[in-house]
Amino acid sequence: MNGTLNGQHSPLAAWPALCVARFYVNNRRDGARLLSSAVVIAGIGLVRIDHPLGQVVFVLAGLISLYWWQCYRQLTS
Repeated sequence: MNGTLNGQHSPLAAWPALCVARFYVNNRRDGARLLSSAVVIAGIGLVRIDHPLGQVVFVLAGLISLYWWQCYRQLTS
């Protein structure tokens, strides 16, 4: 398909790239900072996993960490 529908360009084909550009940085240095911050916050939530707030912090920071790790892997410089 390659982003085309009946020979026309589909606006949805560029949607993942827009999400990455909107919610992530464009260089590896700042990306590493964001990722490490999210991992530290997930670790803090993991320390208090017995408390409901700790569980929420761990799950949210863990999901953000996974998303930012995937974005970080796509950066070239």
